[in-house]
Amino acid sequence: MEITPSITPDAAGLKVLAHPVRLEALGMLRVEGPATATMLAQRLGLNSGATSYHLRQLAQHGFIEEDTERGNGRERWWRASHRATRTSAEGLAPDDPVHDLYGSYLHAVADVYDGKVRRALDEQSSLPQAWQDVSMISDWVLQVRPEQARALLERLVEEIQDFPETTDDDPEGAAYCLQVQAFPLPGRLS
Repeated sequence: MEITPSITPDAAGLKVLAHPVRLEALGMLRVEGPATATMLAQRLGLNSGATSYHLRQLAQHGFIEEDTERGNGRERWWRASHRATRTSAEGLAPDDPVHDLYGSYLHAVADVYDGKVRRALDEQSSLPQAWQDVSMISDWVLQVRPEQARALLERLVEEIQDFPETTDDDPEGAAYCLQVQAFPLPGRLS
C-alpha cells in the first residue's frame, strides 16, 4: 500500500501531536515500519497499555492506521499513514487558539529532537569511523533579513528533498537524520 506523502494537521491533530511519546511513536512507524504496541513499548520504555492508548489517539486523527496485512488476530499491527507532517504558523494571529497548540506541538518536536541527538551522541563512539566522520552538531549565526532567511531555508529544503537516497537493501546505506532548526537568535529581537 502506498502511503500519502504528507499531512497538515488541524487543531485537534496538533493537540494529539503535542505529546512527545506520540511524536516519537509516529516517527518510529515512519522510519522503522509497522510494529505492534508491544514492540513500540519496548523501544519507548513504556508499558504496552500506555503505548496502545497513544497509538489509538494517533489513529483517531489519521496519523496511523491498523496494518491488517500483518499479525495473526491476536496482534494488532500499526503503520504510518503519511511520510511527513507539515505545519506552519504563517498567518496565525497570536490570539488564535491554534497558535498556542502550534507552540505546544513545536515544544514536543524539540523534546523528541533533543532526545534523538542525545542518543546519537551516546552511541557515536561505537559507530564505524566513516559514520563518525559524517556526524555533526554545529550552528552558524548569520545576520540576515527575513526574506534572506526564507530563501536560505527554501534552498536547504530543496537540496534535501532532491538528494538521491540509497535503497533499503544497500549494505553500506543507513537511515541518516538531518535536523534543521532555524530561528532568530533568542533575546535579540524582543
